[in-house]
Amino acid sequence: MNMKEIIGLRRRPQMIAAGIYIVALVSVFLPFASVGGTTVTGLSAALSLGGLHLAGLILVALTAVMGIFLLVKPSVKGARLWAAFGALETAAVTIELFATKMLIDPSGLLPGSFLVKNFGIGYWLLLITAFVGLYYAMAATKLSAGYIVLALMTVVWLFPILWIVLTSFRGESGYYVGYFIPKTFTLDNYLNLFKEDGPLPFARWWLNTFFVASISCVLNTLIVLITSFILSRQRFQGRTLLMKAMMVIGMFPGFMSMIAVYNILKGMGISQSLGALILVNVASSAMGYYICKGFMDTVPKAMDEAARIDGATNFTIFYKIMIPMAKPIVIYQLMSAFMGPWGDYIFPSLLLGDKQASYTVAIGLKWLTDQQRIETYYTQFAAGAVLVSVPIVILFSMLQRYYVEGMSGAVKG
Repeated sequence: MNMKEIIGLRRRPQMIAAGIYIVALVSVFLPFASVGGTTVTGLSAALSLGGLHLAGLILVALTAVMGIFLLVKPSVKGARLWAAFGALETAAVTIELFATKMLIDPSGLLPGSFLVKNFGIGYWLLLITAFVGLYYAMAATKLSAGYIVLALMTVVWLFPILWIVLTSFRGESGYYVGYFIPKTFTLDNYLNLFKEDGPLPFARWWLNTFFVASISCVLNTLIVLITSFILSRQRFQGRTLLMKAMMVIGMFPGFMSMIAVYNILKGMGISQSLGALILVNVASSAMGYYICKGFMDTVPKAMDEAARIDGATNFTIFYKIMIPMAKPIVIYQLMSAFMGPWGDYIFPSLLLGDKQASYTVAIGLKWLTDQQRIETYYTQFAAGAVLVSVPIVILFSMLQRYYVEGMSGAVKG
């Protein structure tokens, strides 16, 4: 075996990874799963069921063979390709953890229920060797092992989202079905949300939410920008005390005062209305001045002084100088002010009560998941959750650069 050092390739981790992938290949001949006295190996499951099992088996075999070949003829490019195959193998084995029940149930190989606890030593050994082998394969090519951590975190973050998306296209009704990938796919869950004669006024809920979020967004941003401009550019008695008081009060969670707020709005006769919800969202918006003020503090005051020499008023400086200069923080504030009301549940559920016509999507989706309705409407709830997230995803994708600039620019207090 050629043990010479190659630039860009570490031989010891390569040897360890090759050995681990050989163990992974051996594991497919061990018991893969067992239910009710019936046991199958990873090899028999792959040959009998095909699909994901067979693809995983091929990846395991290719990765092990490539590891042996690279020990004889080492190559940096080959080792990187090997690490890529190892990553695919790891992904396939991980997905198998959630998809096996759907694949095995129709085959009759494992009668009865099939849960994670029914996996045999073959699968768990394969899962462990896939991750450990990938770690050493990446170490051999001098790739940071942090990528593995990021990949695992990504899987954890994306799994609930992928679950909801797949459930929204699921043709089978019911809340818990015991498998990850739907057996049949349909668009009916989305279409039923917008049926005119349907029991779910989802379109009205969506429009209510959009109306509240849009109006609150504009008013909230205006108040925050004006407050931040005054506190950043003006000097007056009690300014420091006012900023400290506003910051301390703004740190208290809003639900502490929501009962009092509800009683005040009820006394005014405007509870259970969208106007009351907008008023609640906007009333305390000035408390969030500190990030925006920190950004405005970075704008040189010499620009204000030059504008005043030319006869500019405070409003002119604010509108024609500060707003264009503070475009990133304006975008950041707009996004923050829109996303808050868009996904808020606590205050709308308290203020709107049982007035379904004024529901926002957050309350409407929660209504779909009540105990007496969840079995019937769960897939439509998933479809509604996907539709609710689409505007936020689009908005953030379009304005991400300004959002990051707004956060990074607010460095001064």
